[in-house]
Amino acid sequence: MDIWESIKDWLNFDAETRRFLLGHAFNLGTFLLFVFLSLLAGRYTTSLVKAIIRKLTPETFSIIYDRLITPIEKLIKITGTLILISICLNFIREYQAIYEIAKFFLDLGVTVSIAWLISRLFRQFVQVYGIDTIRKMGLEIDEMLLVFETLVNVVIGFIAVVTFAQNQNINLFGLLAGVGIGGAAIVFASQKTIEQLIGTIVLYLDRPFIPGEYIRVNLNPQAEDVYGRIESIGIRSTKLRTVAKSTLVIIPNSILANLDIENITRGKKVMVLLYLDFLKILAETEQALVEQVVNRSTDALFGIDPGSTKIKLFKPEDKPGTRARVTFFILGSSENSIQLRKRLLELANKTISKQLNEYEIEFVMQEPTIYVESPVTI
Repeated sequence: MDIWESIKDWLNFDAETRRFLLGHAFNLGTFLLFVFLSLLAGRYTTSLVKAIIRKLTPETFSIIYDRLITPIEKLIKITGTLILISICLNFIREYQAIYEIAKFFLDLGVTVSIAWLISRLFRQFVQVYGIDTIRKMGLEIDEMLLVFETLVNVVIGFIAVVTFAQNQNINLFGLLAGVGIGGAAIVFASQKTIEQLIGTIVLYLDRPFIPGEYIRVNLNPQAEDVYGRIESIGIRSTKLRTVAKSTLVIIPNSILANLDIENITRGKKVMVLLYLDFLKILAETEQALVEQVVNRSTDALFGIDPGSTKIKLFKPEDKPGTRARVTFFILGSSENSIQLRKRLLELANKTISKQLNEYEIEFVMQEPTIYVESPVTI
C-alpha cells in the first residue's frame, strides 16, 4: 500500500510540469505519426510521378513510363520516403541533440538516394533515347558511351558530396586544403605505402576483376602467364589462387594495376536467336535478299562477334510460308555493355524490318528475341 501511495505522490505533478510533459509527448507523438504517414505515402511516390508524366506527355505516357520509370520504381519510393521523413524532423527540432544526429543520417540517406536515382535515370535515358539519337546523327556507338556514363556518375557523386557538406556546414575545401598541406610531409616518408593504396583505389574504381573471377596475368616477361581465381582484394595486395598448382600468389596492387590483365570470367558472349516468319514461300532471289539485308544490318552493329551470323531458311511445321532463324553472338565485358548491345540490337531489328518492307517482303518478327549466355572458350 505504501508503494502505491509513493507512486501516486510521484505522479502528482503540478500544472506546469504536466503541461511540460504533455507538450513533449505531443511533439514526439506527432513526429512518430508523421513518420508512419511518410512510410505509407512514400509507397505512392511513383503514382505522383506517373500523374506528372501523364500530364506533360499524355500521348506517349505509357512508353516513357515503361522505359524510364518502371525499372527504377523501387528507388523512387525509397527516395520519396526518405525526403518525407526528413521533413518530419522539424517536429523534434527543439531536441537539439537528437535532431542533429537524426538530421545527419537522414541528410546522408537523402543525398545518396537522390544521387543514385539521378544516375539510374540517366542510364535509362541513354539506353532508351540516347543511342537512337546518336545513330540518327550518323555517329558510331562504342564503349565511349559507357565511359561518358561513368564520367557523368563521377560528376553526380561530386555534386552530392559538396551538397551534403554544405548542408552539414562542413568546409569541405578548407578541410581538403588542410589535409593536403599536412599530408605533404608524410608523402616522402611513405611513398611505397601510398603507391600501394593508389593501386588499390585504381583496382576498386576500374574493377578489372572481382573476387571469384578467373584471370590470366603475366608477372614476369621471362616466365609463363599466371592463371587463377581471385580469392580476395586487400588494401595492399590481391590474392590469386593458381589453377595448376593450387598455390596462392600474392600480388601487390601497385604492380597489378600496371599489368595487362585478361579476365576469363567476363569473356562471355551472348547468343541471340531471332526468328522471322514470312507469309509466303520465298523464291531463291528473295532468300538471297533476306540474307543480304540481315547480314548487312548485323555485321555493322557494334559488339557483334564478326562472322558469327548464321541464317537458316526452312518451312515451319505449324503454318505455311518460310521461317528464317538468325543466330549470332554479341560480346561484352560487363552487364552494362551487354545491355548496350541489346539496345543496339533492337534498333538493328527495326532496320531489318524497314529494309524488307521496302522490298515488299511481308513477314512477322517473333517476340521476344531469345538470349542465351555462352562462355568464351579458354
